[in-house]
Amino acid sequence: MKNIKLLGLPLLLLVLISSCSSVSVLSDYDQKADFNGYKTYAFYKTGIDKAQISDLDKKRILRAIETEMSSRGFVKSETPDLLVSIFTKEQERVDVYNNNYGWGGAWGWGYNPWAWGPGFGWGGTSVSASTQGSLYIDLIDNKSNELVWQGKGVGTLSNTSNIAKKEERIREFVSQILEQYPPNAVALK
Repeated sequence: MKNIKLLGLPLLLLVLISSCSSVSVLSDYDQKADFNGYKTYAFYKTGIDKAQISDLDKKRILRAIETEMSSRGFVKSETPDLLVSIFTKEQERVDVYNNNYGWGGAWGWGYNPWAWGPGFGWGGTSVSASTQGSLYIDLIDNKSNELVWQGKGVGTLSNTSNIAKKEERIREFVSQILEQYPPNAVALK
């Protein structure tokens, strides 16, 4: 029983750490679209310009999309089959933790086995703030100008000045979203 408890703590920590860094992904698509016919793509500048993030982060997202699309056999083209657009949302998340741990005691007359020594304790409230971000990747049929696939990734964004970590997190978002494309391949899994 003692060994199970000892193994349980590291496992619990691993689950907590991985849940903090994961991206929750959803996708939706037009069931009538022929995804096998799409071989080329281009970025939909009008949609991308509307994304309310810094130009540097837009560049990072677009580079990550280029890498993922290329790895799936897509070729960037002036006359594309698909137009790729992005949309972002972010929301501040504030978590408040009450830490009421402590011990203490009091001086006085009488007998109380729980009261001893001068009062000591610790505890209080701690506040943690993070940014919850959503990245939408839209794939639009260039001929019909209709949305045929949409992927959404939601996760915690690290407010870091470390550019390498920021780029890694963006690549993780994009990669996990585009794992859902094409929808027929996902359905077969």
